[in-house]
Amino acid sequence: MPRVAPLEPPYPADVERSLRRWMPPGVPYQPLLLFRVLHRHPELASRMFPLGAGLLGHGLLPAADRELVIARVTARAGCGYEWGVHAATLAPQAGLTPERLRATATGPGTGGGPGTDGSWPPRHAALLAAVDELHDTARLSRPAWDALHAHYEDAQLLELLVLAGWYRTIAYLANGLELEDEPWGVPFPGPGRAGR
Repeated sequence: MPRVAPLEPPYPADVERSLRRWMPPGVPYQPLLLFRVLHRHPELASRMFPLGAGLLGHGLLPAADRELVIARVTARAGCGYEWGVHAATLAPQAGLTPERLRATATGPGTGGGPGTDGSWPPRHAALLAAVDELHDTARLSRPAWDALHAHYEDAQLLELLVLAGWYRTIAYLANGLELEDEPWGVPFPGPGRAGR
């Protein structure tokens, strides 16, 4: 059981509308556990929605690149909950294979992560290295920035930094609340999860 109990149906009409707005159209699942917990504080949830929805639905990064960043950020944070949600839904839609997704959850950080083996396209290797560096140092070195800048415009790089930070925040939430995996999520293949 999460540290903060999620809302359970039947929901009040305004909460039902809000929760449905957070879910992609036509999704056959209940609203995510994370969303149902966040709605214990509806004002906070309403402030978080625009940024999260904007990053997923209106961003400048290609969908595969966005999902690769999300997978590596959540994997490095040991957040199997969010990693599994994206691995089951948005990442495959963006074209990431199960093998590529698994690779984001294995391997050490900077200096030996999944982007260092030469099997990734150069722009994806640059993304993975940047995520690892951000995770380890909260900074980007000049070589990491230059490697990214070879593939992305300034606006995309700004979005990348916000995306990585946003999903670090989501990882803090999911891990801090000890959220159980969604039953339909992909099991996290990485090393032990924080707090479990």
